[in-house]
Amino acid sequence: MNLFFRKSIIAGTGLFLCIFLIVHLSANCILLLPEDISREMYNTYSTTLRESPLIKIVAYLLYASIFLHTAYAAIVTYQNRNAKPDRYAVNNAKENSSWTSQNMGLLGILVLLFIVVHLANFWARIKLGMGAEVAMDNSGNLDVYQVTYSLFQNPYYVAFYTILAIPLGMHLHHGLKSAFKTLGFHHKRGLKVLSKVSLIYAAVMSIGFGIIPVIVYFK
Repeated sequence: MNLFFRKSIIAGTGLFLCIFLIVHLSANCILLLPEDISREMYNTYSTTLRESPLIKIVAYLLYASIFLHTAYAAIVTYQNRNAKPDRYAVNNAKENSSWTSQNMGLLGILVLLFIVVHLANFWARIKLGMGAEVAMDNSGNLDVYQVTYSLFQNPYYVAFYTILAIPLGMHLHHGLKSAFKTLGFHHKRGLKVLSKVSLIYAAVMSIGFGIIPVIVYFK
């Protein structure tokens, strides 16, 4: 029961984070518009996120989801590795599961690194006021657009975001399928459809988060 509860927490928080990523990537697409349009739109969007009471509640749920997802995933991974020290004696994992499923812990660490660096570059500076002061735009909003563009003029950051988008996609592909199974969805045909949807979703997220910094860099 404890294991099922922990896996359910991982699945539930994971699905919530998947929804958040859709919203986040949609907002990032604003950066692809001409500057005279995208700057005001992006800064207005960022101001709404910081000042809306409803969004603040969602933000706390997001922080809690990241913490719970990471903590319970680490616990389950640790327990699985120590529960059966001779687990390979009668079961060849390479023949029964994919590389991704065997290395979700490693992929999770890379995704967590991606999140930590992202929060340090944006959330800590804009929300907490750490680092260089953020200027105001012509509408009186914090110029988050300029912060983003300045960061993505650094080729090292661009490479970091682009490369780390690959394990993000791999983690999402396997995690999304597993989440529905954990929560009791076992319809055979439905799982085949879900597998395709998971692949498309993961590809869109990975390519989207990976290519936007590149486009901004050359733009």
